[in-house]
Amino acid sequence: MRAVLTSTRKLTLLGELTLILIANVLVALVAALHVFFLILEMFLWDRPLGLKVFRNTPEKAEITKVLAANQGLYNGFLAAGLTWGLVHGNPAFALQIKAFFLLCVIVAGVYGAATVSTRILMVQALPAAVALVALFLA
Repeated sequence: MRAVLTSTRKLTLLGELTLILIANVLVALVAALHVFFLILEMFLWDRPLGLKVFRNTPEKAEITKVLAANQGLYNGFLAAGLTWGLVHGNPAFALQIKAFFLLCVIVAGVYGAATVSTRILMVQALPAAVALVALFLA
């Protein structure tokens, strides 16, 4: 009987580790998205890819270039915070860091969807919400 309990505990532990791994992969993907946003907004805003992604004209991109760079910097801070949560040595504090920055991403995504484009909800807020749910299930 003891061997059965030990093997069950191992399976449970393996499942928990798998959930934690999945949650951390999702958090890393959200961080990577925000690094991509940083690159798009800070360096590619007025280039063909940036114009296409943000559906901008070259004239509008030139006028808004400084604002976009500022926006990109904030996306970099979100990515840095999520990365900090992924590498922090204290699991309980790491969870709080990841949860905080995912909530920041969700709020920014909802605000962006309400004020700029509903696409932002799908591209920014939804991945962060999925990662947050996975984080709390882990």
